[in-house]
Amino acid sequence: MKNMLLVILVLFSLLPAQSSSSKANALVFTHVTVIDATGAPAKLDMTVVITGDRITAIGKDAPPPKDAQIVDCSGKFLIPGLWDMHIHWYDKNSLTLFTANGVTGVREMFGMPMLLQLRKEVAEGKLVGPRMVVASPIVDGPKPVWPGSIAVANEVEGRKAVEKIKADGYDFVKVYSLLPRDAYSGIVDEARKEGIPFAGHVPLSVSAAEASDAGHKSIEHLTGVLLSCSSKEEELRAQFAEEIAKNGMTGALSGLARRQGRHLVDSFSNEKAAALFARFKKNGTWQCPTLTVLRSLAFLDDKDFTNDPRLKYMPRQIRNSWDPANDFRMRTMTPEDFANAKRAFQKYLEVVGGLRRAGVDIIAGTDTLNPYCFPGFSLHDEMTLLVGAGLSPLEALQAATRNAARFLGKLDSLGTIETGKIADLVLLDANPLDDIGNTKKINAVVMNGRLLDRKALDQMLNQVEAAANAK
Repeated sequence: MKNMLLVILVLFSLLPAQSSSSKANALVFTHVTVIDATGAPAKLDMTVVITGDRITAIGKDAPPPKDAQIVDCSGKFLIPGLWDMHIHWYDKNSLTLFTANGVTGVREMFGMPMLLQLRKEVAEGKLVGPRMVVASPIVDGPKPVWPGSIAVANEVEGRKAVEKIKADGYDFVKVYSLLPRDAYSGIVDEARKEGIPFAGHVPLSVSAAEASDAGHKSIEHLTGVLLSCSSKEEELRAQFAEEIAKNGMTGALSGLARRQGRHLVDSFSNEKAAALFARFKKNGTWQCPTLTVLRSLAFLDDKDFTNDPRLKYMPRQIRNSWDPANDFRMRTMTPEDFANAKRAFQKYLEVVGGLRRAGVDIIAGTDTLNPYCFPGFSLHDEMTLLVGAGLSPLEALQAATRNAARFLGKLDSLGTIETGKIADLVLLDANPLDDIGNTKKINAVVMNGRLLDRKALDQMLNQVEAAANAK
């Protein structure tokens, strides 16, 4: 993310992608298997009628409206449109990478005014791309980790930041790692008064349990979770604070993976974890694990991992920024450090499985724009990783559909395939309940009632690839 602001300038240079699509008065899918993500069994040989932007009928004998476009979907599977609930992406002309991968909604996690404009253009139908929920600029301590953040040193400044964020029209407050304890408390109280959610990293100044009790809506990347599950929590917390004071956050983060590998994993307490997960469940604290980025940062030394064919969709400057030598968090990593990071990643998988067994709510996110987190594509990786962590294929699918809509308060209109809901849908050539990897086998996407067939989706991909590789 350090190179993020520079990368944004590169993204603005990409060419716009145009797509062919079809939108008749009504769209009818026949003989399709509907996986509605409500938790109900798959419904075989169904007819789904879409009128305008809404699903108007679902059934075996639903009559098609006059002059409807009818699509025979024999052997195909219909799922709700997918949501990536943690991204950083800033280019309007390559938003189609999400659409082409069936991602019909995203939660932008580092807000800025241009994202509010993109949110508006998508909502008005002027731009092809996913629906957007937009965080505030990152709210961090007096010496923020990332350029462009809102620096907050105390309670008063925390309250003022929330007031401005609400007035500027952002959907929620994004909190970060270096917030002082009193500043975090001010944000918590003011957010409650203003009626705006807050989510993001658990600051180092509070525990994950305290954040949960405070109403922290979603914890990103499992920040603070391993630390709060450690039998040496206070000792490790003090050591980390001392390192930040001595070397700054850049120096502290550059050694984070090795510290996790050597201490957090070894001192993990199942008893503390059980108590913490029960607290998350009781308080309704959501988890967005972003296993995609946690895996990426652990496997940057693996050529089998980094020789990814999807790099062709990324501009050269982004590809260069993903080189560990160009990332302050990774450039000093040794082989031993990477081995420890891989061990920590395995622990994260175990933690997600434990969260699932404890009934903690999970949403799917990738942290796209970080190394080897690809717009659109990587959400399918995330669902696969969630299954690897212990979720069923249906639960992983729900993390990117029903759970996302429920988290956002949009379950009345999105997230499942039900009559009356907005027609954001993905048509698949294979059953994702047999293998979650089948979500990649996309035949068509319906966005707001608009059908984008495979030819249109391929055109989107081809145009982004050409722009990314243009001189």
